Amino acid sequence: MAESASSSANPSPILHLAQDHLLTILLLLPVDSIVSFGMTCKRFSSIATSDAVWESICKRDLGPSSMDALKSSLHHHPIPWMRLYKELTLLHSVSCCKLSSHPDVNSLVPSPRASHSINFVSDYLVLFGGGCEGGRHLDDTWVAYFGNNFRRMPRWQKIHSGVPSGRFGHSCVVIDNYLVLFGGIDDRGNRHNDTWVAQFVTHQDNIGITLSWRLLDVNSIAPPPRGAHAACCISNRKMVIHGGIGLHGLRLGDTWVLELSENVFFGAWSEVVAHPSPPPRSGHTLTSIGGTQTVLFGGRGLGYEVLSDVWLLDMSEGCSKWEQIQYELQNVPQGFSLPRVGHSALLMLGGLVLIYGGEDSHRHRKDDFWVLDISAIPSVRGQQAGRLKSKANMWRRLEAEGYKPNSRSFHRACADSSGRNLYVFGGMVDGLAHPAESSGLRFDGELFLVELLLQL
Repeated sequence: MAESASSSANPSPILHLAQDHLLTILLLLPVDSIVSFGMTCKRFSSIATSDAVWESICKRDLGPSSMDALKSSLHHHPIPWMRLYKELTLLHSVSCCKLSSHPDVNSLVPSPRASHSINFVSDYLVLFGGGCEGGRHLDDTWVAYFGNNFRRMPRWQKIHSGVPSGRFGHSCVVIDNYLVLFGGIDDRGNRHNDTWVAQFVTHQDNIGITLSWRLLDVNSIAPPPRGAHAACCISNRKMVIHGGIGLHGLRLGDTWVLELSENVFFGAWSEVVAHPSPPPRSGHTLTSIGGTQTVLFGGRGLGYEVLSDVWLLDMSEGCSKWEQIQYELQNVPQGFSLPRVGHSALLMLGGLVLIYGGEDSHRHRKDDFWVLDISAIPSVRGQQAGRLKSKANMWRRLEAEGYKPNSRSFHRACADSSGRNLYVFGGMVDGLAHPAESSGLRFDGELFLVELLLQL
């Protein structure tokens, strides 16, 4: 009784803190701790569930650009930020929409292709190269505007920009307003190891576009020639590549990082040597998940087997380390297969890695969407203390509503600056509906939009 009376007479000092001070403290905590804090008393509950707190949490965990895009989309559909955060964390579906070309009879469109590159930069889609029917390469560059006045009928423009030589299976990443391209294969089977940079400049009112490629000076050190490798950008300044098909068709398992100079006139390649490291492969993906961490998934291995392993590359503090992320295949919903090659994998709004399509070891192409929940990976959770800890398996299959695109592999995809919209172009699709095609396969020239489906 004496202790109880003393406690009542001397309440905890935290009860006397001003609300703005409590807000500052809360934003230093992970989400599950904020929820627990809100359960302690009525006053703390009202603070911990307030819209102001959860708007700040969204800004902290999603980033400024994603928040700007969300506020714009929520302008006519207000929704509590706490509910929005929960929906992103437990996302269960996406919406697909085919984007038809502009009806202008004079408008041109990119030809069907696969193993090309497509990037989102300065509110434009930028498409380059790829392979087409007959095993031929392409060397064209196309752009389409998807800014504030987004239309469901994009107008493609072909850009003459002194492009690199024609190729497919190359990699291309965005660093600031630059595109950085490496490697690829031409229609004679030659593998390349050249590095190109293009600066993308839009002029007033988006009338007129400048995109000029130039060969980057990297001195004498460069990765061996290859194609069908994986690449991504980390730390907003570096390009990382891994694996691919090298000379004589040999699959590679090496990792390289390119660091650009401040003026982007020079670059320096260096090999990342770490043990253990992912086995050699091609047709896999590398996805930057923020900071210095990158996730590798799938691909085709040395024995031509299709893989489903997950690896995490951490390049923090000058010490690069690969770590295989173990998971239980029996936790994957029955009737679905995770191993795949020629898929796409991108970081989306809410810190989710969205994986689409690809093909299995029997060349069966896929049309499924999966979320790799990186918050379920212990090594990532340690770096992202603010994220809500996942209590579920790190794999989750999403339902797709709306338009039903053909199953495909070796397509390419990119996300816009908000991370909510994913653009998919091309790839290899089944040609069985076209009996005249003896191969049973055909190159696709379709562009469609995939949108994270939030209940706004």
